[in-house]
This record gives sequence, C-alpha cells and structure tokens, in this order.
Amino acid sequence: MVSPPSGPSEGHRWVSLGNLDKIPLGQGLAFRIGSLEVAVFRQRDGKFFAAQSRCPHKSGPLADGLLGAGKIICPLHAKKFDLATGQGPEHLCLKTYPVREVSGEILLSLGPGSAGEECAPAA
Repeated sequence: MVSPPSGPSEGHRWVSLGNLDKIPLGQGLAFRIGSLEVAVFRQRDGKFFAAQSRCPHKSGPLADGLLGAGKIICPLHAKKFDLATGQGPEHLCLKTYPVREVSGEILLSLGPGSAGEECAPAA
C-alpha cells in the first residue's frame, strides 16, 4: 500500500497494482486484491478506468473485451458498458473504482467495504 494521493477520496485506501507498463495501451488486465477481482483498463490516450472484472450479464471476462472511447464491450455477448459511470444495456450496471497513475504506478482506491460504486440502471 502507498500513501494516498491528495484529493476528494478521503477514507479510501490506495493499493498499488504495479508499474503502468503492466497494462499496454488499449487493453485491460484483471487483478485480485484479497477476495476482490477488478479489471483495470488503459485507453490508448493513457486514461485509466477500473471496474468489476466480470460482466453482470453472463460473467464474461471484461479485461479481455474491446476497449475504446471510455467503453468496454464484453467478449462473450457484446454488451457495452460505460467505464466512467458503469452504465450498460438492459438495466445492467458495473461497479466502478477510482484508479489513477502516480509517478508511473497504478493506484486503485478501495473504499469502505471495497464494494465499488454502483451505477443507477438507466430507465
């Protein structure tokens, strides 16, 4: 664990996932932190996102999906999710997690209970 970056996420514990080169541009990688499995994505522009690692539709491995424009497409049934909000099709949602890069290191923020942030299903 590293010292938390300054910002609005007080009460969160920041966990180092290693060097940012671990995740190539345009790809995702699944990480296990205790019993929690999280997928971290690095867009081609270098922006990071983190979400639950399994699709809520049929448990597809989201880290293996197609990434672009802040969205991930599940490799099993092509369900598309917004990685910033967790919004998906058919009232499906992903849990999302704050993630950032600091001095070449990927940091994932885990809040109380490490449950992630739930989105509200689209109407």
